[in-house]
Amino acid sequence: MAGSTDLHGCQALAALLGADKVFLPGSTGYNASLLSYFSPQAAAVHPACFVTPQTVTDVSTVVKSLTSSDDSSPCEFAVRSGGHTWFANSNSSPGGITIDLRGLNAVDLSADKSSVAVGTGATWDAVYGKLDPLGLSVAGGRVAYVGVGGLTLGGGISYFGPREGWTCNQATSFEVVLADGSVVEANEKQNTDLWWGLRGGSNNFGIVTRINFRTFDQGLLWSSMTFNPLSEVENQARIFAELMAPEKYDINASFLTGWTFASQQGLSVATNQLIYTRPAGNETPAFYKPVLDLPSISSPLATTVVGTMSTLAQNSVALQPPQAARYMTATMTFVPTEAMIRASYDAFNTSLSLLQNVTGIRWSVSLEALPPQIYTRGGADTNALGLTKENRSLVVFLISPAWSDATQDERVYSAVRSLMADVEGKAKDLGVYHPYIYLDYAAPWQEVIKGYGEESIKKLQKLRERVDPGDVFTRKVTGGFKIPESQRGVLL
Repeated sequence: MAGSTDLHGCQALAALLGADKVFLPGSTGYNASLLSYFSPQAAAVHPACFVTPQTVTDVSTVVKSLTSSDDSSPCEFAVRSGGHTWFANSNSSPGGITIDLRGLNAVDLSADKSSVAVGTGATWDAVYGKLDPLGLSVAGGRVAYVGVGGLTLGGGISYFGPREGWTCNQATSFEVVLADGSVVEANEKQNTDLWWGLRGGSNNFGIVTRINFRTFDQGLLWSSMTFNPLSEVENQARIFAELMAPEKYDINASFLTGWTFASQQGLSVATNQLIYTRPAGNETPAFYKPVLDLPSISSPLATTVVGTMSTLAQNSVALQPPQAARYMTATMTFVPTEAMIRASYDAFNTSLSLLQNVTGIRWSVSLEALPPQIYTRGGADTNALGLTKENRSLVVFLISPAWSDATQDERVYSAVRSLMADVEGKAKDLGVYHPYIYLDYAAPWQEVIKGYGEESIKKLQKLRERVDPGDVFTRKVTGGFKIPESQRGVLL
């Protein structure tokens, strides 16, 4: 329930911006905003109002109002881009004010076509819709309706990652509204510390309103989804460990492998999503031949497509339609040895006993290749992710279940924690555990930025002291993964 301070804040913003930019409970705009979130958990959060700025000046006005010095207790607020983060309070403020950036959705290509300026309220389908007809692309999100802002500030895995690098490393400039309402540019020439910190540092420093991305020439992509019987797990582990080896990795390849249990079918299968960004026409990439030679299971989902980035991004939406089920993700990282891939399957298989009678459960685990070509491209030291001293292939281990009954949320969350602990323990036993946590997949209980390492954390703390000395985006902003606190130089 909204408090008097929050309602006053909504009324003040309506006076400053116009009533048409502030949605109050019960209004058509308010209800439509709730329906626009990806997960039911996020949509269940009811702010005092949604504020919908249309320009960077609007955003500056909102921030100045919410952080005004004449209010000793400014209300809490949240910021959303695409609204794809799944957990409650991540992108909306319960009883507070939610700043909805979707009005900042311009996609403007530079005159020489070397870069594109994108409003952080845009989603990736809008970006690809602009660039695909021109034979151009950016290393952006793989799902159409994911927001540009959130994905980029968390690092950003892309189909083009092995060839081009992290999404955040494609960002040549950020336009940012700081806690005092001032608008600054952060790039390689000005506010370089902020430019570095926004590349993986989440929403700890301000509200990013525009990002300039480097573009590149791009034609059609090759994509295939395949399913294998679990009897092939040994071969699956061997093949993918070989494919992920840094010295053999094909930079045009982006793939994941894993396992899924679908309760409605009572069936577990091995799953593979294979992408190739420089195919030779309709030919099957030779790199994937070992995977495609495995015995397969027929399925309507087992398709091969040669298409644009727009097509692939829209196809990804069909795998997890917004609010069609309850969703969540959690993640960790390890070195993908053959033994560890097998151990991951063993943990997945053991976890199934925790899911008995969970209504409509689809229990999915994916291993996403993170070769050094991704995190060194453009310089590992030009972002906050903390992988500057790493040169091995890594795997982002993702748990992404879907289920239908809200009363069983805690059972699912508990099962996820149990599986995560099991996989982490096996990784440590095998000497392949890595502390990095991919922010865009993380669960709310995970200490993401702690995993970036002490050197990165200290730089982020110093940056926060400079651009947000009042800790507005740490103390008053709902959502985001916060920078660990320090006391006398000692991390807490």
